[in-house]
Amino acid sequence: MSPVILWFRRNLRLHDNLALRAAVSAGRPVVPIYISDELDVGGASRWWLHYSLSGLDTALREHGSGLVIRAGKPEEILPRIVAETGAEAVFFSRRYEPAARAQESALETALSDTCDICGVDDGVIRHPESVMTQSGTPYKVFTPFWRAASGPGEPESPVARPAALETSAAGLDSGSIKDLQLLPTEPDWAGGLREAWTPGEDGAFERLDAACTIAGGYDEQRDRPDIEGTSRLSPHLHFGEVSARQVWHEIRAATPASGQKGADALLRQLYWRDFSAYLLYHFPRLPDEPLREEFRRFPWTNDPEGLKAWQRGRTGYPIVDAGMRQLWATGWMHNRVRMIVASFLVKDLLVPWQDGADWFLDTLVDADLANNSASWQWVAGCGTDAAPYFRIFNPVLQGKKFDPMGDYVRRWVPELERMPAKFIQEPWKASLEEQKAANVIVGEDYPAPIVDHGKARDLALEAYRAVRSQDG
Repeated sequence: MSPVILWFRRNLRLHDNLALRAAVSAGRPVVPIYISDELDVGGASRWWLHYSLSGLDTALREHGSGLVIRAGKPEEILPRIVAETGAEAVFFSRRYEPAARAQESALETALSDTCDICGVDDGVIRHPESVMTQSGTPYKVFTPFWRAASGPGEPESPVARPAALETSAAGLDSGSIKDLQLLPTEPDWAGGLREAWTPGEDGAFERLDAACTIAGGYDEQRDRPDIEGTSRLSPHLHFGEVSARQVWHEIRAATPASGQKGADALLRQLYWRDFSAYLLYHFPRLPDEPLREEFRRFPWTNDPEGLKAWQRGRTGYPIVDAGMRQLWATGWMHNRVRMIVASFLVKDLLVPWQDGADWFLDTLVDADLANNSASWQWVAGCGTDAAPYFRIFNPVLQGKKFDPMGDYVRRWVPELERMPAKFIQEPWKASLEEQKAANVIVGEDYPAPIVDHGKARDLALEAYRAVRSQDG
């Protein structure tokens, strides 16, 4: 019996996988394939992908065949596999990045006269073309988008993992996951990632269980990096180890009535994720160009030393440095701190937002092109639904408000471990005697601020006002 092909992409799971369900429904052996291509970018996310693929391969081997591994262009590889196996159909989950959509278009052209091509929409709650304004244009502000996207009611219920699944390698040659060279070589910088994460579908369910326990208090705790108040589901969602539908229904069902306000705030984040994909779908230049035309004239600075200090967590602002060191160590950063460090880069240092976005894409385990690009443009004030240009986070005040005792800073900036809470967010204000007592001399053991925030704020406001006046 001729098989069908299941091309795994960002849906690396067996539960609630619509492409898998459609392939199984064909009633033929399923050939599971993963193709590593030019879209597999970013050191931290490639590390995650290695272990996510390993978990999926192990799960599939329980059903007869592991993943067939190839590397190259899917629009060239899949037609060859169809010819080798006589496959009657290719099933896959659609993606919304420009390059991924181009892949799908090229594949449809290559296979149009050969077999059925069955793409399913499985990566978001609402397809980007299903949520439009009354005039038929894309939404550019999140809240109206969210109202329209959530208006039809709760997401569809997740589907169960197939009770019966017959997989086959169909005699195909396959590389190994190791052959894809996704893991770092020397030096091995991934030790912190291994300690912090369990990639794969099993790890996703563990994180989902943990998310259910914090959902009721999410609205009150979400902005506190010093406590475990967020779901940390983002990398699992990014790689499709769990679906947004399943997250929505599990959290809603597990949260008691008293905690529904918190759960609502958490579930709203799933629609923010949808909104980012939506923006990239309708505005494919989102990763590279400001959506607000006037920002093409913004006077960004060329500051390689400032950028390097920011990347390494050596700016002299403890909350910024803690976030950047957490990112380097674990491949993840608390969302409130992401906003703080992004604001510091683009508004205190006037470094182009694209430089920050590129660093995040390389170092985040949840390096999602849509969410990353939309979020950086939001902070920079040049995107849709952008933060007001005059919103420039004060890193000291942000640290005092959201890390009041300095526990987050002390964890990631150990030089300041003994600094009193009074000075933990601005250690340069401690006297020399107090610094000696804390065993840290600012400017020697820990850097002095690389920029004066007050002066930097004034310069940023002047630049933003100039751009706005030119536009007018």
